[in-house]
Amino acid sequence: MAKRAFDHLIKGGRVIDPATGRDEIADIGIAAGVITAIGNIPAEDAETRIDASGKVVCPGFIDIHAHGQSVAADWMQAFDGVTTTLELEVGVLPVRDWYTRQARARRVLNYGASASWIFARKQVMGGILPDPGKHPMEMMGEGADNRGGWSSDSASAPQVADICAVVETGLREGGIGIGIAHGYAPGAGIKEMSEVCGLAARWNAPTFTHIPFMANTDPRSSEESYIRIIGLAAATGAHMHICHLNSTSLQDIARCRALIEQAQSRGLPVTVEAYPYGTGSTVVSASFFAARDFPERTGTGYASIELIHTRRHMRDRDDLLATSAEDPAALVAWHFLDSAQDRAHQELLDLSVLYPGGAIASDAMPWVEPDGSLYFGEDWPLPRHLSSHPRSAGTFTKFIGEYHRAWGKVGLMEAIAKCTIVPCRVLEACLPAMARKARLQEGCDADVIVFDPARIAAKASFSHMTAPAEGVEALLVGGMPVILDGRLDTQSRPGRPLRGGGAAGG
Repeated sequence: MAKRAFDHLIKGGRVIDPATGRDEIADIGIAAGVITAIGNIPAEDAETRIDASGKVVCPGFIDIHAHGQSVAADWMQAFDGVTTTLELEVGVLPVRDWYTRQARARRVLNYGASASWIFARKQVMGGILPDPGKHPMEMMGEGADNRGGWSSDSASAPQVADICAVVETGLREGGIGIGIAHGYAPGAGIKEMSEVCGLAARWNAPTFTHIPFMANTDPRSSEESYIRIIGLAAATGAHMHICHLNSTSLQDIARCRALIEQAQSRGLPVTVEAYPYGTGSTVVSASFFAARDFPERTGTGYASIELIHTRRHMRDRDDLLATSAEDPAALVAWHFLDSAQDRAHQELLDLSVLYPGGAIASDAMPWVEPDGSLYFGEDWPLPRHLSSHPRSAGTFTKFIGEYHRAWGKVGLMEAIAKCTIVPCRVLEACLPAMARKARLQEGCDADVIVFDPARIAAKASFSHMTAPAEGVEALLVGGMPVILDGRLDTQSRPGRPLRGGGAAGG
């Protein structure tokens, strides 16, 4: 029997491609991992057929801010429509070792990471060498004793040079831009940041920046942080991508958004992302929690900080510091907006989530055992006792299910664009492979999802974090099905590494 023209045929779906504005009923033929035909294709030309009647067919979602980075995390994100999941805000070191470890793990989704500035700073100023055997979120808790003043002190000129050299090695090894988790080392000053951003500009690589200060009062306010980022973009020419506009702006989102809009209107290379939750997540040792005037500056009390694996809320500053000393890498949820009960808080959240041209990104966290250790198992369904943040299971599905279907605040084409081509374009200058992703076009990679627009929704909550999202009925990565008929194939491991241009010579 002659080989059929296509490995897979997605038949009769509503094909939406935000990159071209295409929105029509059509078939998609896939062969050797690539979209090879779009149109009216006879069913007999394919080895397997996926009935997409009444469903939306679109590019797989690109998550440029995902800390999970494990097989279990991939499975949960697959049901959220994600086909590419990237650790860019914190980043990794050593970059080459991290990619080797992911290949050994046989990842499900496409993966990649930036070169980590904060780990380079820990290494140079605190003598805390990156451990290739540890997850980046475990490394974030290393050095909570601030040895060498790595988080609070300004770096000397020789130290800045050494930090930049470590980061540049990461870029040369394939790091996708530079992760600048500045909020966790607020002592880093403008001299250091200008050098790091100048390095990014020379490599034509974006920075993925957590702002240095998170507060709604001066000095060292969120607004001051955004002005710093805008100034660095203007002074160095670096593409400054701002992570989670919602959580870092706290209750000052309107003013911070206006500043960014002004910067963009003047042609400055500044981009943003947000996730549709009023609750953030980080490690308990984050420096901004320890500030003596934390409640006054953020508008939230210590009870807003919840230890994820025990669901215990902090009582006061002493409780927070004691918890941090016991396990600095423990994950917490920070309930900074009450969007469910407070309409004004929902409106603030909307300003960030619906930012024109802004990306949706999950900030998905790793999965955690009841004792606080990270979960690296491969059980499916994920055990109910694991914890994380609901955004780790449902960010993109929540955004489309609520902001488009339930509330009608954004059209379907724009909603899908914010999950696909918008984050893709943040990366294209330094990541050549992105030219073939986030698009339903002939010759592009077959990273494709089929979802039911009437059912797509996040199901996870803080009382049931491991509930997979619903509505994604098929998901293909590189032309290989991971989900078919709403069921996960746990043996399918088609994820491929995505490396920055430095891996090919800088």
